[in-house]
Amino acid sequence: MATNRVELLAPAGNLEKMKIALNYGADAVYGGTSTFSLRIRSGKEFDMDSFKEGIDYAHARGKKVYATVNSFPFNSQIKLYENHIAKIAELSPDALIVSSPGVVKIAHRIAPDIPVHLSTQANVMNAMDAEVYYDLGVKRIIVAREISLKDCEAIKTHLPDLELEVFVHGSMCFAYSGRCLISALQTGRVPNRGSCANDCRFPYEVYAHNPETGTTFRLDEEPDVGTYIMNAKDMNMASHIDEILESGVIDSLKIEGRTKSPYYAGVVTKAYRHAIDDFYANDFEPSRYQRELNTTQNRGFTDAYLISRPFERNDTESHGFSIQYGTHQVAGLVSEDGLSWKCKDKTCVGDSVEIVLPVGASVELVDNEIGKIDEINGQYWLTFNKIETVEGKERECVHSGYLEPIKLPTKLPGYTILRRRIDEALEKKGLQEASTPMQMKPKEKKV
Repeated sequence: MATNRVELLAPAGNLEKMKIALNYGADAVYGGTSTFSLRIRSGKEFDMDSFKEGIDYAHARGKKVYATVNSFPFNSQIKLYENHIAKIAELSPDALIVSSPGVVKIAHRIAPDIPVHLSTQANVMNAMDAEVYYDLGVKRIIVAREISLKDCEAIKTHLPDLELEVFVHGSMCFAYSGRCLISALQTGRVPNRGSCANDCRFPYEVYAHNPETGTTFRLDEEPDVGTYIMNAKDMNMASHIDEILESGVIDSLKIEGRTKSPYYAGVVTKAYRHAIDDFYANDFEPSRYQRELNTTQNRGFTDAYLISRPFERNDTESHGFSIQYGTHQVAGLVSEDGLSWKCKDKTCVGDSVEIVLPVGASVELVDNEIGKIDEINGQYWLTFNKIETVEGKERECVHSGYLEPIKLPTKLPGYTILRRRIDEALEKKGLQEASTPMQMKPKEKKV
């Protein structure tokens, strides 16, 4: 049985999001360059230099970085994989995440001093398969999303030295552990080679066809929307962290989301940091974490399959919409040095926004010509008396996309988040009620 404190592992879609996740409570992050990663599009935001900078940043803070090399190679790419792993190894990541048994062997040969973690794409669900990879030298297995906690207990009993990592939050795939060809069929983008087009999130029109008469009827569930027949809800296991940790068999809790926003990276990581710390302090209270998680955009939440088996569930898909607003909208993000902020949502003189701090950070209460910081019921609020850029330009309002850094009334912790309630944000834009879901529109197919 595991006796150490569980690790909190967060996504790192780019250097900024990596730093945010680490500042908001992650013990480790995972990510990589686009080469041979399952996040080709998001991975383009890292090159070797910026990934090395991120690794050094994490190591300086006693944190870890796991590098993803988790797509499946063709014969023609084996030499390219070898070269890539050699280059990644020079950056000194704390582990390599791979999917293929052959790549496990390559990693051990080329980078023998770097631990190998097996990707969830390998679909490990039982002790028999786990033993095969353990015998190949895998240190940790990221188990399939469809596994149960009881099966994790069985694996740990059989292989007590093998580390187990489970997903606890983020997007769920319609297919079995991501093994899907819908995107490849419709757009030529292959999910298991890192270029999924998320076709399962789109609305589909359903037809009934009679081949004898040639008659076709269109079936509608919701006018003008279509039918979201494959849209899985997002995983949210925050209310079950106590059960997971009490089992004593899980070594790492993983948050999905390398393509998600900086706000998601910070708020979700912080919520799970508090859930874990509260458990060890005998102060676990699910409503606290769910309140924060509900501030993020989501497809509806489900606690998935770790506690309940798939055939026992009937609430894992969102059939009415693709994604919906959370309860809050990010208004701004403070710079790394804490001296300025950049606008993420329309903000005007006189507006008050909530201050969301990194884990362990504090803030000074001030009142000056730039703004006022108050503490109300344990929450910090910033009211803008003036909106002035660091170059001295004054504005009555600034909008999302305004790139000039704006002065703060006092220095704040780096990467502090400024946010407001979604109803206020939508009202400022003159949009509909916050309960209205956002619909994802299919991209036009290039001819």
